Amino acid sequence: MTYCVGLLLNQGLVLASDTRTNAGVDNVSCYSKMHVFQPAPDRVFVLLAAGNLAATRELVDRIGRDLDQTANPRSSPYQQAPGPTLLGVNYLFEAATYIGQLSLAIQNEHGPALRQAGASAEAVFILGGQIAGEAPGLFLIYAEGNAIAATAETPYLQIGESKFGKPELDRFAHPGLSLEDGARLCLVSLESTARANLSVAPPYEIALCPRDLFGLSRRLRLDSDSPDLVAVSHSWEQSQSQAFAALPRFDWELDAPDGQPSL
Repeated sequence: MTYCVGLLLNQGLVLASDTRTNAGVDNVSCYSKMHVFQPAPDRVFVLLAAGNLAATRELVDRIGRDLDQTANPRSSPYQQAPGPTLLGVNYLFEAATYIGQLSLAIQNEHGPALRQAGASAEAVFILGGQIAGEAPGLFLIYAEGNAIAATAETPYLQIGESKFGKPELDRFAHPGLSLEDGARLCLVSLESTARANLSVAPPYEIALCPRDLFGLSRRLRLDSDSPDLVAVSHSWEQSQSQAFAALPRFDWELDAPDGQPSL
């Protein structure tokens, strides 16, 4: 499986993913699930993927093909005229719709054969980015092709093994976080998920996309022995241990003489 998370903050976007893929316990690999597109100076898109790896790879290739055909038209009677592309959309929701339609087309093409083999062509995506003239946005694109957007009330989106890293997001994610604090929160969420689920593991990838930059200020790849990851993970675990030790005592503990339990 995988785990990807995106934060929509006042300062911009933070997107993070692990890199583990598996087709069974004896077939574990490492692939990037973060794909960045900057087709023009006035726009940037970051796509995170979870699901069928081959379907995701084909979707990324089709996005690149559509951009190439638009930028470099060839005088050939056999080349199809380019349709919607990330270069032609004016709003981020249009980009989400375009990607959802591409994903559905790929599922319809390969789905029957994969189902016969006991597999699924489904994939889900988080799309973050900004187009000049509108604020940064964050969308979750479902396997069915439709999408929902993150909001100020729900400033994060997850795909993959989402349940294990959700409590940290529920407690601490809010639009006022800095991009750097958002990156630390994503790391904590990734580490909590990896601790509980073997299908999620480093290296982790994190992208910081400041508002109105139309590009990335940072793109990190953190291995399990990366000093930044080790420091964040150790500090978070230590602080949790201290918080647990400082939890209030029960009334019966306070009343018991010499620390003996009262019956």
